[in-house]
Amino acid sequence: MPSSPRPLVLISTSTNVLNLGLRRVDMYSGKNYADAVLAEGGLPAYVTNHAPAAAADFVARADGLVLSGGPDVDPYRYGQVPHPDLGAVDPERDAFELALYQAARDRGKPVFGVCRGVQVINVAEGGTLHQHLPALGGPLQHSQRDPGGRPHHQVALTEGSAIHAAFGAGEALVNTYHHQGLDRLGAGLRATAHAEDGLVEAVEGTSGAWLLGVQWHPEMSYHLGAEHHAPFHAFLEACRAALAQG
Repeated sequence: MPSSPRPLVLISTSTNVLNLGLRRVDMYSGKNYADAVLAEGGLPAYVTNHAPAAAADFVARADGLVLSGGPDVDPYRYGQVPHPDLGAVDPERDAFELALYQAARDRGKPVFGVCRGVQVINVAEGGTLHQHLPALGGPLQHSQRDPGGRPHHQVALTEGSAIHAAFGAGEALVNTYHHQGLDRLGAGLRATAHAEDGLVEAVEGTSGAWLLGVQWHPEMSYHLGAEHHAPFHAFLEACRAALAQG
């Protein structure tokens, strides 16, 4: 790992109300996000959901942003009514993550979206989501049964894209834990990975700072081999470059 300061990486979280004799609101997310960021030379910092007005101050002190996985994005955000099979939503998280994303883009900070994170990116840029993929009748199981993060299906990577360069190949074997997916792409985004059934599996920005969102969970397969390090490695390289530029 480099001897220069570790880039500080914000990682978004979920919240949950617990009643264990003491009613409290807990923040939570997978430790494996932090493990991957730390292994690639970053300094992970989880940030709980606050008022959107606080987002810019958090981003100002960070060198990159990870939008983590979690519940469904409220369809209100992209002008749709709830599908009968819509899952749980968290409007407060939606509002804060959208504010974090906009602040990061405004300040030229790298952004990496994972699963829900790529969906947040798409919605932030004016895109829409498929609210329940099984309703489309596609041939792939996008919400795999194996909970351990092992690869489940192939994705084709677009030549000339950042994700293609990160993997150094035209395809990758990835895991998949989602019942929603990208529908209409938002402005300034291009699809750079697709599943065998045509579903968009990764997007990148067409301008501005480094931006990547993937529909799979590379933090869950990170421990399985070097080929699964590619997305986090590329993200931390972008964070180091941003840090060096000041």
